[in-house]
Amino acid sequence: MVEAEVVEPEGPEALDDEVEVIPPVEPKASGTSLARSDPLRAYMAEVSRHPLLSREEEMELAQLYARTGDRDAAWKLVTANLRLVVKIAREYHRGVFQLLDLIQEGNVGLMQAVKKFDPLKGVKLSTYAAWWIRAYVIRFIMDNWRQVKLGTTQAQRKLFFNLNKERERLLARGIEPSPRLLAKNLRVDESDVMEMSARMAGDDLSLDQPLRGAEGDTSTTHLDRLEDGASPADETLAADQMRRLFREKLEAFGKTLTDERERAIFADRLLPSEGAPPATLADLGARFGLTRERARQIEARLTGRLRDFMQAEIPDFHLLGPD
Repeated sequence: MVEAEVVEPEGPEALDDEVEVIPPVEPKASGTSLARSDPLRAYMAEVSRHPLLSREEEMELAQLYARTGDRDAAWKLVTANLRLVVKIAREYHRGVFQLLDLIQEGNVGLMQAVKKFDPLKGVKLSTYAAWWIRAYVIRFIMDNWRQVKLGTTQAQRKLFFNLNKERERLLARGIEPSPRLLAKNLRVDESDVMEMSARMAGDDLSLDQPLRGAEGDTSTTHLDRLEDGASPADETLAADQMRRLFREKLEAFGKTLTDERERAIFADRLLPSEGAPPATLADLGARFGLTRERARQIEARLTGRLRDFMQAEIPDFHLLGPD
């Protein structure tokens, strides 16, 4: 699988001035455990225990962490912005995902933001962190929207979130949302628009899903209907036997060779050991004091004798491909 890119903001000019944070949720008195009745409420009750930081406190802690890597300072910066993660996660929440899953990914982005944050640029941490949190939440959605990944390039990820919105905007204005117009407005290739439209139009289909027959039989699955591209077992077995016979006859031919040069060409060039590269004619010529052309002539004569030998020993030799 190709992963969604996480792009770090380059400076204060790329960020909003303020990011609204959600207020803490007060735990409700109940005779049952919050964790068992409502995990999200239990999580928010835990988050509300961590106080928000003033701008001065945030700057002091950020500078301390930037200078010394103090973990306590980083912990306070992270916990003070956990409510921000919940707010952003809610913006992207859909029924297909658990909100806590999005929050978890957003928390990872928040920790990355604290690690990368530069307090000297004059930007609030919450403003900077919002970019990292959204990046991690969006990446999680793209990776888990379906079993088959929909967005694998930057253009496709852009289309995943904006294609339907742009199509609805054009329809509301009475304009036909053709692939060419959509591609122009979204600044992507028309082929990307058509590909993403096709992907988003279809649903995931399990190959193990049973098919209902005419009499209600559900034992057959989609996988049973797929054509098997492998060769039949009898053909595979016959091919293996022929290759085994071919190898045996090659070894038998090698035992008939008496000339040292022919044995070397046969063993090191025509039938090298598994994983070893064939010897070159220049190397063989240098070994026996021959020119490259003379080594080639010996090889050609040897190859002709080998062909005659194999045709005499194996009647179907001509049916074998190179092995």
